[in-house]
Amino acid sequence: MSNKTPLFEGEGIKELIPQRAPIMMVDTFYDADEVECNTGLLIKSDNLFCENGELLEPGLIEHIAQSASAFAGYKEKLKNAENPPIGYIGEIKKFKLIRRPKVGERVLTHIKTVSEILNVSLIKTEAKVGEETIATCQMKIFIKE
Repeated sequence: MSNKTPLFEGEGIKELIPQRAPIMMVDTFYDADEVECNTGLLIKSDNLFCENGELLEPGLIEHIAQSASAFAGYKEKLKNAENPPIGYIGEIKKFKLIRRPKVGERVLTHIKTVSEILNVSLIKTEAKVGEETIATCQMKIFIKE
């Protein structure tokens, strides 16, 4: 991931994703090119998906899906679209959880587009805390037109 200033963070993420509190699961959009992007989320104790000081698997999956949504929103923003697109998880494959992120840790997620056909994207993801990979998966995302 790059060390440059994030492109979007905090309330600015609302320009990229349709989700709103309490279900916003991306707080930073670092960078992107045509097929890859990097996002982040600081795990806070009041997160809807936290239990016993850890982010549960559904929260991590939602973070990954919203990272893909932010990527789609970023691409649309480059085309001067006014509203972020709405996306749906179509399929999750090969989800591997190494460990749950803890409150106070920042999850950094790398999204790579493997293929795009019409309004369906197949992505590969890797979520890390620091240099430690904590989860990976493949996901199909459907973008509503």
